Amino acid sequence: MLTISNRGRQMPASPIRKLVPYAEAAKKRGTKVYHLNIGQPDIETPPQILAAVRNSDFKILEYSHSAGNESYRKKMSEYYARVGINVTANQIIITTGGSEAILFGMMACMDAGDEVIIPEPFYANYNGFATEAGVIVKPITSSIKTGFSLPPIEDFEKAITHKTKAIIICNPNNPTGYLYSKEEMEQLKQIVVKHNLFLFSDEAYREFCYEGTHTSAMHLSGADDNVVMMDTISKRYSACGGRIGALVTKNTSLLNAVMKFAQARLSPPTFAQILGEAAVDLPLDYFDAIKAEYKNRRNTIIKRLNAMPGVFCPNPGGAFYAIAQLPVGDADTFCQWLLESFDYNGQTLMLAPASGFYGTPGLGKQEVRLAYVLNTTAINAAMDCLEKALEEYNNIH
Repeated sequence: MLTISNRGRQMPASPIRKLVPYAEAAKKRGTKVYHLNIGQPDIETPPQILAAVRNSDFKILEYSHSAGNESYRKKMSEYYARVGINVTANQIIITTGGSEAILFGMMACMDAGDEVIIPEPFYANYNGFATEAGVIVKPITSSIKTGFSLPPIEDFEKAITHKTKAIIICNPNNPTGYLYSKEEMEQLKQIVVKHNLFLFSDEAYREFCYEGTHTSAMHLSGADDNVVMMDTISKRYSACGGRIGALVTKNTSLLNAVMKFAQARLSPPTFAQILGEAAVDLPLDYFDAIKAEYKNRRNTIIKRLNAMPGVFCPNPGGAFYAIAQLPVGDADTFCQWLLESFDYNGQTLMLAPASGFYGTPGLGKQEVRLAYVLNTTAINAAMDCLEKALEEYNNIH
């Protein structure tokens, strides 16, 4: 009898997408579903960058350089310079989405059985990438009571073993929306330099900071060989389907290793590189209106959540996610019930149970992640549904 690999069996299901069949069934019954479970913005992709793809003119759709088109990498270095990150085109490797950048980083920096430390709750796909690379995730818990700020450095020290090779952070954070301060980033720099570790910094949401300023890992002096930045255009330009990201580092040995992985997959997508290159030429004030819109959505959803009996949700400083604690015994069961058994005026909402964003079993059972990627009218309608649902659910259970 044929069997699949242990890796295939151990690969975790996505907590963001695992309830999709229930949402599809609800829609077939005629129920409108508000999708707050996934970071798919309803912000329009800039027409200028779509036009660049439509107007591209070539007779052969060729492979690009394995590191990505040189013209795009030079444009990216210009973009990074605007945010205080000084890198050359040769220190950037374009990847198929930010996902490939994370996976390449893990495979180039760690061997099977090595360990990576990640503050939890964390982006659930880190678990999947670690499984693919044979890497063991060591979570360190942050608390909803502190808004998911960086756990004490002492907790990192206790978790480090001879197998520890890296620390991963996402700043601003997915799924919590927490924006790490300059002081917290400096603490991380000190520990990776002290213990000779890599610092993986996922900066997909750099442009969306609402209070305070963004400190990139690339801003940290004295850690050039330690820092590996992962990036993507998906959320920045509402171009999730483009699947274009980047791995950025000043560590030459690491760049050479990553290049071999990049060569093995030949090249990143051509059309999305054209789109990404055009995006760098958008007006400098492009993000002003987008950020203001997301901030308004954040303020709306946080106010609505914290007005509901028994609900607590800290105010996130960036990205477009929040984690809320609900007055339910099991958020996984509740989120499935929302789609299977509940509607309010023919409407319901889809949330991501937060247990899937924790590495420690049993944590996050009363928490959900909400992505405020819909307009405020839709957010208010979804919150009306949630408020009614919590009242009905608790009366039943």
